[in-house]
Amino acid sequence: MSSSTATLSVWVGDQIVCVRISGRASFNCSVDFRTLLTTLWQQGHNRFVLDLTNCQLMDSTFLGVLAGLALRFSQEPNGFGPAVIELLNPSPRIFDLLENLGVSQFFKVICSSALASARLEELPTTTSAPDRKEVSRTCLEAHQLLMEISPANVAKFKDVTRFLEEDLKKLEK
Repeated sequence: MSSSTATLSVWVGDQIVCVRISGRASFNCSVDFRTLLTTLWQQGHNRFVLDLTNCQLMDSTFLGVLAGLALRFSQEPNGFGPAVIELLNPSPRIFDLLENLGVSQFFKVICSSALASARLEELPTTTSAPDRKEVSRTCLEAHQLLMEISPANVAKFKDVTRFLEEDLKKLEK
């Protein structure tokens, strides 16, 4: 596992989906993560537990994608009731990031022993191999959402979003 990429492992049960995120959750795995959870949600799953026991860090793109999923799942019906995302054992650093970016209220935080790993299957790291345009769009949407959620984030991310908007325009030509 590269130090810059997280490993996602998943187990899908009847009542719950467990996803273990190990390593650094960043923009590199945000597209695959969003695709995974969205697909499972569309299939009718509505309880997601993210095991963050071995997650060292989340960057702002991953946090924005995570917050966007939590908002979407709570507001849009999938036919099975509102979905929830629970965070298992986030490190103090990750919890502080959730608080500082104003998104902690979207998640239930659980501190407990880690999930039994025997049933989790590691996902291939090249699940969808998103192109640069898709990654840039995901990064831009994540940061725009963080700025919408909390006005305090505007100062933190206005330059990043401007850069991403310009980059995306170049890529779409």
